[in-house]
Amino acid sequence: MLKYVSKRLAYTLLLLFLLTIVVYVIFGFLPVDPAKISCGVHCNPIAVAGNRHRLGLDVPLYEQWWRFFLGIFVGRNYGEGAAAFHCPAPALGYSFPNNECVTSVISHAFPYTLSLAIGAFILWFVSGVSLGVLAARFRGTWIDKITTAFVLIGGSMPIFILGLLIYIGAFMLHWIDPIAQGVWISPWSNPIGFVKNFIFAWVSLALAFSAIYTRLTRSNVIETSSEDFIRTARAKGVTPRRILIKHNLRTSLAPLITNAGLDFGGLLGGAIITENIFQLPGLGEVSLKAVLQDFDLPLIVGTTLFAATFIILFNLLVDIAYAYLDPRVRIK
Repeated sequence: MLKYVSKRLAYTLLLLFLLTIVVYVIFGFLPVDPAKISCGVHCNPIAVAGNRHRLGLDVPLYEQWWRFFLGIFVGRNYGEGAAAFHCPAPALGYSFPNNECVTSVISHAFPYTLSLAIGAFILWFVSGVSLGVLAARFRGTWIDKITTAFVLIGGSMPIFILGLLIYIGAFMLHWIDPIAQGVWISPWSNPIGFVKNFIFAWVSLALAFSAIYTRLTRSNVIETSSEDFIRTARAKGVTPRRILIKHNLRTSLAPLITNAGLDFGGLLGGAIITENIFQLPGLGEVSLKAVLQDFDLPLIVGTTLFAATFIILFNLLVDIAYAYLDPRVRIK
């Protein structure tokens, strides 16, 4: 197991290194000059040249990337003399529209996205697995038919439609305050207010994902029920409840871990639609504003790297968890 984890960790570090190169080079070749965009209204060629030097854009692209890469570990200085300023590690650039380091912008937005992702993940995974097990356990009964209808409706309904319906309904019933939605409430000092702020966003995401996990769990449990080791356990007189919990679920949930890890990592990158519907200033809304309004290239690069890093890291965790649940993965 240790050898497998070490190998996967080495691949992950190499992939993260290549990720910084690919993302920076792609955005570096865009036909847009950040020095002109961040120069202001009253701009001239001299001011643009000075701004380009301050941003470190007056050197070849490979040197720009190297400074960017080093800044992730040691921080980075911008400008010279009295006009110089410093972004501490991990430095992902400087956002002029926000007048702060990209890392600071991300740190302000990330608690919203993290809270949204964790709450929605818990709701959809618990409800999806529970409904899937019930549907498989009582296959062909009215319970199975109800869960099948839920899967069809929830799986075919777009997330933005679900989110809008939930938001409009909560607003009409005065369960949601549009003004308070964008205000951060600490879960430690005011847990009730925190839940009220996120509950409807959690539900809108959970409904869509829960339908998918219900279908996957049901099919996996039914398929595993016909395996030889399940029949052997029945022949030995093991109770159905023990067979389901100890033998069937462990094998059935292994494929779900891959989906769950990647889905959760993707949400941490920013649930753009849900955050905009419920007015949550998370990574999704920050990224959308940087692209559509400000064209804040350093912020776009930073959020892209941040989101991709989470997906890669959760992919690593998924591989480790899968290997723990299924030893055959480690052997291969």
